[in-house]
Amino acid sequence: MAKSSSLCHLISQHRCSTSFGGTFFFLPLSLAISTLVLIFLYNFCTTSKVFTSNDNNLYQESSPISSLIQQMIPFSFENAADEIFFSPRSSPMSKGNLFGLDGNYAKNTEIYHDEDLFQQDYKEMNRSLKIYIYPHTKDHPYANILLPVDYDPKGHYASELYFKKVLSGSHFITQNPSEANLFFMPFSIVEMRHDPRIGVEGMQSFIKQYIYNISQTYPYWNRTGGADHFYVACHSIGRFAMDQVFEAKFNVIQVVCSSSYFVAGYVPHKDASMPQIWPRQGNPPDVDSLKRKQLAFFAGTINSPARVALLKVWGNDTAIFAHFGRLETPDADQLLDAKFCLHVKGFEVNTARIVDAIYYGCVPVILANHYDLPFADILNWESFSVVVHYMDIPVLKKILQRISLEEYSILQSNTLKVRKHFQWNDPALDYDAFYMTMYELWLRRGSVKVN
Repeated sequence: MAKSSSLCHLISQHRCSTSFGGTFFFLPLSLAISTLVLIFLYNFCTTSKVFTSNDNNLYQESSPISSLIQQMIPFSFENAADEIFFSPRSSPMSKGNLFGLDGNYAKNTEIYHDEDLFQQDYKEMNRSLKIYIYPHTKDHPYANILLPVDYDPKGHYASELYFKKVLSGSHFITQNPSEANLFFMPFSIVEMRHDPRIGVEGMQSFIKQYIYNISQTYPYWNRTGGADHFYVACHSIGRFAMDQVFEAKFNVIQVVCSSSYFVAGYVPHKDASMPQIWPRQGNPPDVDSLKRKQLAFFAGTINSPARVALLKVWGNDTAIFAHFGRLETPDADQLLDAKFCLHVKGFEVNTARIVDAIYYGCVPVILANHYDLPFADILNWESFSVVVHYMDIPVLKKILQRISLEEYSILQSNTLKVRKHFQWNDPALDYDAFYMTMYELWLRRGSVKVN
């Protein structure tokens, strides 16, 4: 350290020659100017093509489909050659090799990243994790938003309501805040949306006032700036719930279904992804003896460029059944008949289609760039699903057809193994969606030192 300091002192005292010094300072200046020119050219080129006109909005259904595809996938479909493959699982030079059958077979087919570690931590979580729920009474004017529901939740956003209901009656709850690892703010985004006193427009103000109230009434928020607090939201608008509370936006743990790491409001590893699950009663169907005839299946509305691309390329295909709109027959018929079921990003990266596929034993194919998949800290998604980039839509059939029978058998077998992790139960059952979500929270406890 002394030698380094002496050297710095000598350099500062004995300047370089004038010519060398001029060159030394000219180079950074030249680089800076060049960088500014490049940034200007880049912004000019991109904004002139994408942002200068509303006609280029990829989400406007009035735009011709071919135009949308051209903007989204910048090459012709006729010349979609093998080199556009971005996933090693779909290498055109070899058939199969989805799981690295050349020597890494066992590792890549395991449904957990590290099952021994997971089991060890799971036991410790059940033993030691404590959650404090901020208390509210039944006569509170917003009891419908703050208290758990007294019925079995239904619909697309049931995960949010199920979590609060099951948590409230679980062994993780403590009435002693001093022993809590985490603090749960129990407001419901789903209920706020439909409450005429709040609605979507008043949600951020409601949450800002809620945080102010707990910070003035209790000491726990102020100790960490909310970093040991969490809330749960399955509707995408929950991502913007903290926009009026700057500190909370970047501190609070968000447990959300719309978990896109491309969006500024979601921070992977701080926040956690929760699956969007359409609740079903009873046991999943027995699919072991099914002979699946269809290669792939998708049904849904056209509300994103990815779905427009899927329609353009595979709308009339016989192997990939891509239907846009509501089917005349139950979706379950197609989910049971297809080998692969497509989850294609709509307005958000998440839908219930992934869990629908898993429930019916159909291997999920995920077309949702930037999706932080549920329970990805625990589950090895490559062992039971196929993740495809948007750019690979023109060669989707080739990707799926090159998955060998042996590889498909492993994928489907693992799909059935992970079923239990994507189901809600009341009361909760070991390893179900509730316990998996609690494990994600357990991983995030104690990451901030309490003052």
